[in-house]
Amino acid sequence: MKPDFQVFIPARYGSTRLPGKPLADIAGIPMILRVVGQCRKSAARDVVVATDDERIRKVVAEYGARVVMTAPDHVSGTDRIAEAAKHLELDDDAIIVNVQGDEPEMPPQLIDQVACALVREPQCCMSTACVAVTTEDEFMNPSVVKVVRDHRGFALYFSRSPVPCSRDSLPVRSGSAKRHLGIYGYRTGFVREFSGWAVCPLEVQEKLEQLRVLWHGRRILCVDACTSPGAGVDTVEDLEVVRRHFGI
Repeated sequence: MKPDFQVFIPARYGSTRLPGKPLADIAGIPMILRVVGQCRKSAARDVVVATDDERIRKVVAEYGARVVMTAPDHVSGTDRIAEAAKHLELDDDAIIVNVQGDEPEMPPQLIDQVACALVREPQCCMSTACVAVTTEDEFMNPSVVKVVRDHRGFALYFSRSPVPCSRDSLPVRSGSAKRHLGIYGYRTGFVREFSGWAVCPLEVQEKLEQLRVLWHGRRILCVDACTSPGAGVDTVEDLEVVRRHFGI
């Protein structure tokens, strides 16, 4: 039995590296609508876009998707989702899957997997996913977030640095290095708790919101992804890669 959950997509206009990113054209369709379309293929009973920008709100609303306006000064996507969940008056037990607004190739089955993982492990407050790092360039790239896990799959640390470091120079293909995928599952009550915590020093240094969770001693289950998503979009170069995938 699949869990009852909703997908929330945080989407802000003012990206540092690619301003206006959610509205970037991908084969005639704004990127945010590509993401919404993928999420609608999942088992989620609803898909909600949480944004701070009227231009994004207008595009999403005209598409017929649900959209909630939020403050422009949120530190992270989860903080933005917390405000949207408050506006919608969701129960504390309601499950939310956070899909980033720059993942136009997010597989629907991965969304379902992250929701199911949260239900399977009630002692964890958050679920996410990872895939193997297969190349040295990927391992060294600070845009690729790495995760180190314990024997049960719970995250020990996330970093933009190449971790775990191999003292004996083992090749990346040895399987120890995992790339974290930017998708999260959590219950609304925890999202509200998260948004009440101050930003932690590690989060500031790495620019990774999930480190706030570990900083406060909470557990994140990181499952091996059932399928690998396509490229996310952080830069102009990333956008060109995605556009080529869609045939333009």
